[in-house]
Amino acid sequence: MNECERLSPEDICAHYGEDYASHFGAMSPPIYQTSLFIEGEGHPYSYSRAGNPTLEVFERKVAAMEKGDLALVFASGMAAISTAILSRTRSGSHMVMIQTAYGPARGFASYIERFGISVTFVRGSVADFEAAIRPETSLFYLESPSSGIFELQDLPAVTALAKKHSIATIIDNTYATPMYQQPLNLGVDLVVHSASKYLGGHSDVVAGVVVGRGDIMKEIFHLRTMYGNPAPPLQAWLLQRGIRTLAVRMPVHMQSALTVARFLESHPAVEKVYHPGLPSHPQYDLYLKQMSGTGGQLSFKPRGTYEQRRAFMKKLRVFQIGPSWGGYDSLAYDLGALNPPNDYSITSFDGGVIRLYIGLESVETLVEDLAQALAAIE
Repeated sequence: MNECERLSPEDICAHYGEDYASHFGAMSPPIYQTSLFIEGEGHPYSYSRAGNPTLEVFERKVAAMEKGDLALVFASGMAAISTAILSRTRSGSHMVMIQTAYGPARGFASYIERFGISVTFVRGSVADFEAAIRPETSLFYLESPSSGIFELQDLPAVTALAKKHSIATIIDNTYATPMYQQPLNLGVDLVVHSASKYLGGHSDVVAGVVVGRGDIMKEIFHLRTMYGNPAPPLQAWLLQRGIRTLAVRMPVHMQSALTVARFLESHPAVEKVYHPGLPSHPQYDLYLKQMSGTGGQLSFKPRGTYEQRRAFMKKLRVFQIGPSWGGYDSLAYDLGALNPPNDYSITSFDGGVIRLYIGLESVETLVEDLAQALAAIE
């Protein structure tokens, strides 16, 4: 058993990867705000585009949490996602992607079709992936639970299918974090995160990360250096600060989100609630099989007219309206619920939902806010 396997998530987040002696005993490692490292000083660094001590403290923590050999931090979640995708595709290749994946990831997959990389979007069952395979298929792109409606893919089954056909797999693990899902142990080749979300945790940093094992990470390192898209040192330092409390924050997000989901599930103005931790979720058994907890996101389909739904959003007082999540603040965001019925953009989200992110406020306060706003629909 190596050192990481002996450490709890709390210990990894708090102390792993930090060498106090090399920083004169500083409890918080300093920011190495430098472009160049002088040669001949007994260190492995040369230029911050390739590597920097500030980045590596955070990278070692994430790699240990995900049970990977190496993690690399990028300037944004999309920088991490696009680099990972390009590492497994080339002109003439084909990828299969979850149709409810993060919107900009789907946009990037469509964008690179101009370079001869084709994409097929699928709902996410093993049969869907198998039917989409072509001779030139080189990548399955997963997101489990997926954005908006939180559908799961059977990761051991999908990755076994991929390996049978020599197809690489990438998963966006931002929702679950390595606290509650470790896809590398389920057969996935590369894990990506928007570190702007839970890993940062304070709504003050934009970054991404790629994690993997073996030689595949050597290529990711080469591409990050060539594309020039590592996170700057200040962002990496903020991520160090954020991840130290990840193991404390995630249980609060999980329990509060479950409380809100149960409240919504019993409310007469709500038609349907989407949360993988609810026993009513159609894939609840799969959730229990491959996850150990849930994040702070959920969605619901409100009843009422579009005017009433818009009035609900306007009546929210504690929930702010915004597209991101993962920080301390609770947010609401429309994913098609306020669109007209014939709007093609809502098809990925089961006809349109409202997504909620449950922050660190009192859950009683959040339920009260939702209750008073839902009066617009009753």
